[in-house]
Amino acid sequence: MTTAHVTCPLCEATCGLEVTLDENQQVTRVRGDDQDVFSKGYICPKGASLGALHHDPDRLTAPLLKRDGEFVEVSWQEAYDEIARRLPPILEEHGRDAVAVYAGNPGVHNIALTLYGRVLYKALGTKNFYSATSVDQMPKHYSAGTMFGDPLAIPVPDLDRTRHLLVLGANPLVSNGSLMTAPDIRGRLRGIRARGGKIVVVDPRRTRTAEFADEHHAIRPGTDAFLLFALVNVLFAENRVAPGRLAEHLNGLDDVRELARPFTPEAVAPRTGIDAAEIRRMALELADAENAVVYGRIGTTTQTFGTVASWLVDVLNVLTGNLDEPGGAMFPLAACQPTGNRRPFAVGRWRSRVRGYPEVVGELPVATLADEIETPGEGQVRALITVSGNPCLSTPNAGRLTEALGNLDFMISVDVYLNETSRQADVVLPGPSPLERPHFDLAFYQLSVRNVANWTPATLPSALPQEWETMLRLTGIVTGQGPEADVAALDDFVAADVARRAGLELTHDRTGPARLVDLMLRAGPYDVTLAELEAAPHGVDFGPLKPRIPEVLCTASGRIELAPGPVVADVPRLRDELAKPVEDGLVLIGRRHLSSNNSWMHNLAPLVRGGNRCTVQVHPADAARLGLTDGGLAAVTSRAGKLEVPVEVTDVVRPGVISIPHGWGHDVDGARTRVAYAHPGVNSNLVADETLLDVPSGTSVLNGIPVEVAPA
Repeated sequence: MTTAHVTCPLCEATCGLEVTLDENQQVTRVRGDDQDVFSKGYICPKGASLGALHHDPDRLTAPLLKRDGEFVEVSWQEAYDEIARRLPPILEEHGRDAVAVYAGNPGVHNIALTLYGRVLYKALGTKNFYSATSVDQMPKHYSAGTMFGDPLAIPVPDLDRTRHLLVLGANPLVSNGSLMTAPDIRGRLRGIRARGGKIVVVDPRRTRTAEFADEHHAIRPGTDAFLLFALVNVLFAENRVAPGRLAEHLNGLDDVRELARPFTPEAVAPRTGIDAAEIRRMALELADAENAVVYGRIGTTTQTFGTVASWLVDVLNVLTGNLDEPGGAMFPLAACQPTGNRRPFAVGRWRSRVRGYPEVVGELPVATLADEIETPGEGQVRALITVSGNPCLSTPNAGRLTEALGNLDFMISVDVYLNETSRQADVVLPGPSPLERPHFDLAFYQLSVRNVANWTPATLPSALPQEWETMLRLTGIVTGQGPEADVAALDDFVAADVARRAGLELTHDRTGPARLVDLMLRAGPYDVTLAELEAAPHGVDFGPLKPRIPEVLCTASGRIELAPGPVVADVPRLRDELAKPVEDGLVLIGRRHLSSNNSWMHNLAPLVRGGNRCTVQVHPADAARLGLTDGGLAAVTSRAGKLEVPVEVTDVVRPGVISIPHGWGHDVDGARTRVAYAHPGVNSNLVADETLLDVPSGTSVLNGIPVEVAPA
């Protein structure tokens, strides 16, 4: 028996795991690492399933090439030869924008894809880059970029010291955080109570977090921006605005006061479904708390006013004096800070060809990818590379996108499974399991509620190439070096660029992600090296979050822009909506489960045990009115499509709201995920409308979709 200590790569919590292997290198047990400096032994069902993922017989173990409509296993050389034969001619004849990229959520949990994916994307040079970000958190990047100058400067709740937590559209007891890296959320929330604090949840559904909270407000979906503006309104009306030391770093305080005037509690109460007196009390309790923090997540970002809501979350943190203060919303200082120049944030450097959506953080909204494939003309997308993504399940009007992929001239998928998307590729390139590759959470340590770092070496050898090598092979092909490109030379080139940006000499004692991480650590704020992390298998604790303003700011003014122009430009649209009558039709929201992470963990038997969790939750009053019965089938219809789903009658959703979980729909032909196929659920994105977007960021509306429901 041997024991390895690894950081779980399956969600944002970055928990330390203790993995036991027998003499045949079979995983026999996975438990929490009691000595981990951050998670201290906490583990969730996803982490416990790491062995099942490693041993999953459906994981691909060789490249696949489609011949006469059927996949066959081929050598790596054959796969690269096919890519070299078919991809460069498309680039040469139709230009760089004829090839699109879709990068999925799992890639952010993979240090090789995080660091070397960007090398491929830059070499490809396409403006048609899409990712899961535009069906998730892009409004938060947008608001952080316009307020603080850096789209990665997202303040996170200082959970371990706060005494008042206001949560909107988030269910951290199930998601394990999200834009808030925090293992053992339950323990941390208990800590708030132990300090005499209070937890308030605003959500259309009585989630697990809402059940735990001291107070729950069942808001109408998609109206969080109205509520947040009303809280701002109360703070000004009651003379409770107290930004403290931030006052000398602020622009736009008076502008925010004027913008908030129409959004009185009485004006927004009919639209939000929350009583005006309750709104006023919430605002004053927030202001009176010794320290407090407002936290909004996917329920606030994937709605019609996602950017305005995301902005107002941090406006409240500023106005109450809780931004950049212990117990408030603080900026982590990761051991590996992003390299490169810190220019002020800008958007709209280019626009999508068909619908004219602006670029944000180098991306276009994935809601328009089908348009770019289907619409003829110069710049039409003719080839697609997906990297650890499943947009046929995770993006709006998924049925239309699925059909559009069939019109491509060529498609490559980098994926460990033949799933609902990769089944349509011409070439599929697999990668090693999480236990066969090193791991470092570059992205999530930048969102952590405590400054920590942990490096996980590969536990087991891999028969497959590491994914950083795959990315460099593809880079060689798209840069004209062919399938025989010198990977070592390309890696040296990448490392030399990182070293130059860091002001360090290039080293040659490591290769791949290990060398890049070592360089970034050496250039980071803690004077630590990768060797020191390797000597600390349970992680290194750099301490609690500390104030970072003004050094974290990189706006053109060097100040916090409390009323940034690109965001404020969308406020009139919100104000116009305030004057309209409240519609009484049904709307759809999503939901998450602790044993699930989007679409990519449903092929693991330990995580799909029990009854079918993919139901439509309907309030008893709506069920009676519509003639729906518990356990029966409902037909859910929107402008985009229709699906049939089992009914779950429950009062956990407010009247007028139905809820279907995200990431299911594993009943298609051609995929090779047997466990998922046996527990298919339904694809809620068949009824998600790709024409409904948050205007500034282009993020899809996945919460508050108008639908009709009837017995099937």
